[in-house]
Amino acid sequence: MSKYSWTIKLGIVLIFFSCVVYLVKFVILGDPENTYFYVFNALGFLPINVLLVTLVLNELLSVRARRERLEKMNMVIGTFFSEAGTDLLKTIARADKTISTLEDTLRVTGTWKDQDFLRVEQVMKEYGFQIDYTLMNIEEMRSFLKEKRDFLLRLLENPMLLEHQSFTELLRAVFHLTEEITRRESLCSLPDNDCKHLQKDVERIYRLLSMEWLSYMKHLHNNYPYLSSLAMRTNPFDSTARVVVE
Repeated sequence: MSKYSWTIKLGIVLIFFSCVVYLVKFVILGDPENTYFYVFNALGFLPINVLLVTLVLNELLSVRARRERLEKMNMVIGTFFSEAGTDLLKTIARADKTISTLEDTLRVTGTWKDQDFLRVEQVMKEYGFQIDYTLMNIEEMRSFLKEKRDFLLRLLENPMLLEHQSFTELLRAVFHLTEEITRRESLCSLPDNDCKHLQKDVERIYRLLSMEWLSYMKHLHNNYPYLSSLAMRTNPFDSTARVVVE
């Protein structure tokens, strides 16, 4: 209600100011016919003015605002991978027996083009992302997720991420797994059905996290080559990746 009240007051002030301008013009210069002619000319141009402001200018401002929001979202996603995402993906990938079939495909280099990322994205969409639960150190993962819980919670509370559906879904999947493994008193000697249940939760994260990682790599590659260089040297899918530049 207060918003509309402010808008109405502003409208009244602007109309009053316009009337004062026309009145001064009429008093000083006289010639009412010319004043009326000018008023009608201004009213005739008003719809075009509204069209330019509401459609063209507003669209340009919206595009700029979307770009700024996207840039801020990518900064948040980058923080996620620096703090937790890359290590989590590396831990899960170690339990993937067929990861070697993806290693060459996902070895991102500085010469990649958009077509290369599209090609790899299609390969990953068709990949199974299956893991062997027995190869996972689930206790280590529980400790890691408990340590990062507050950080992940702050990310989930970030209102900007509401517009990034895939990343929000990834965070929900990570939180779900965190709840699952922290609520169990012991992760040793779990029944087979329970192990299969946890395996599905991990595989869900594996798929979502891998696709998000590829999207983020494309963003760095196109916009921040120096950040892309470090990301390539910490590639969780590349067993030959080394942080030290040789």
